[in-house]
Amino acid sequence: MKGVALAFLAYATYALSDASIKLLDGSLDPFLVVFIGALFGILAIPFVKRPGDRWIDLVLSRNWPMWGLRAIMAATGSLASVVAFTALPMAEAFALIFLLPAFVTILSVLFLKEQVGWRRWTAVLIGFGGVLIVLRPGFRELGIGHLAAIASGFSGAVTIILLRKLGGTEKRISLYSAGLIGPIVLSFILMLPHASWPSSGQWLFLTSYGVLSAAGNVFLMLASARVAASLVAPTQYSQMVWAIILGYTVFGDHLDLYMLVGATIIVAAGLFTFVREKQRAPWGRRHPSVHPQ
Repeated sequence: MKGVALAFLAYATYALSDASIKLLDGSLDPFLVVFIGALFGILAIPFVKRPGDRWIDLVLSRNWPMWGLRAIMAATGSLASVVAFTALPMAEAFALIFLLPAFVTILSVLFLKEQVGWRRWTAVLIGFGGVLIVLRPGFRELGIGHLAAIASGFSGAVTIILLRKLGGTEKRISLYSAGLIGPIVLSFILMLPHASWPSSGQWLFLTSYGVLSAAGNVFLMLASARVAASLVAPTQYSQMVWAIILGYTVFGDHLDLYMLVGATIIVAAGLFTFVREKQRAPWGRRHPSVHPQ
């Protein structure tokens, strides 16, 4: 129960971190937000480092192309999530990001040559059906936030495939550092042309974003050390509850019936996918305890 409680705490902390992005209300360049948030992620390194790990292992890899792709996906996923939570209501952003399990299923077939049965393919189709209900193309205006949320879910899915591929050969500290170095380096380069120094109020939200994200990583790793990943992974959907609560109480979001129905369908399809994967293969081997972003 302690492990499951830590998992719920981790995803509650992530939700509060995402709320900090929304509180900035697009007042800062998203590349700057990602850069500072990733810098705070360094705080979690002592908790990631295991006995026997060397500090040089932060920048060592047995598979540099895959390590580099992990870094790039972390950068794109972080940037996309910042844009999504800035532009959309939190619940709507999470609903689209939760397409991640569907993307994992598709990518596992394409790149890992895994066998996927009709039940999981049905869950994928139902999940995309839920997205159509949420977006209602042709009946509402779609923007960059919707594309960013889907891109964030896709980046997270690619990362999970990479972690499955590298989890048995790479050290956890190396996989975690790739998720920091990518956003730090790429966002630093891209923010230079139009970077501005944050105000004191903006620093409050930036610090909250970065520290809470780092704390979420620590809680998630502590949870993964205590219980099987099959119990940890589904708890991420508790973020939807936090998104609805924070949306109503802090941001004044008002979700319509279509949004709630679509989000429920996406979450149900994702949970079904987790259950099927648990039955098909050992989760501990397939999901190293490193958050996709």
